[in-house]
Amino acid sequence: MKLIIEPGRSASQYWRELWHYRELLYFLAWRDLAVRYKQTVIGVAWALIRPALTMVVFVLFRRLMGAERSHVSDVLLVLSAVLPWQLFANALSESSTSLINNTNLLSKVYFPRLIIPGASVAAALVDFLITLGLLAVVMMWQGFAPGWTLAALPVLVVATLALSTGIGLFLAALNVQYRDFRYVVPFIIQIGLFVSPIAFASANVPERWKLLYSFNPLVGIIDGFRWSILGAQTPLDRRAVTMSLVITVLSVCYGVWYFRRMERRFADVI
Repeated sequence: MKLIIEPGRSASQYWRELWHYRELLYFLAWRDLAVRYKQTVIGVAWALIRPALTMVVFVLFRRLMGAERSHVSDVLLVLSAVLPWQLFANALSESSTSLINNTNLLSKVYFPRLIIPGASVAAALVDFLITLGLLAVVMMWQGFAPGWTLAALPVLVVATLALSTGIGLFLAALNVQYRDFRYVVPFIIQIGLFVSPIAFASANVPERWKLLYSFNPLVGIIDGFRWSILGAQTPLDRRAVTMSLVITVLSVCYGVWYFRRMERRFADVI
């Protein structure tokens, strides 16, 4: 008697299977974290050092370029933008290559493949939660207390994760068939670092370019983070935030659809 194990045909059955295998997601996320910091001298401290060094570089860049000073310190202005960027970049980078990094799992046993990039995103979230400690220390050092706007931070974190997941699912599926994309993703992330409002505020963008600039979904998310952490001292462009949320929803819908469409072929192609 031959037993064939294959993914559920209906969407509802697939999502039920995804919930059934939820413990596998926790295991893979923990494994990714353990492998990432294995045999490193300072371990998880790298999760703090990377955003700290990025912050220092961009603060120096602002001062060398003579950027307009805001009502808050350059350190807080830059760090409040580095945190969402780091979360997005880590989640996208890891999820986009997650399938080709787990070829042994794909070819040997069945489970909803969505769990693999999902675990990579979950591991990036753990790194982000650690970096929040860095933000708390800097805010205490600066004598800055957040206001009621901080309540919006969880929503913005979810939006960042959703955006990186949607794009990551699409790129992960492409990476299985076209391995060239594993070299394209770091290039895209590098460009995104400089076209996103990290070393500067969106308010500094000329008015005639703001609509076009808001098509970068990270603009609204980063502005939202700054507004949430720094309060009313940083302006919030509601148009950019709305644009980011719309693009995020579209990317999740398309990413899941494309991933599910290609999922049956992964074991054969990889």
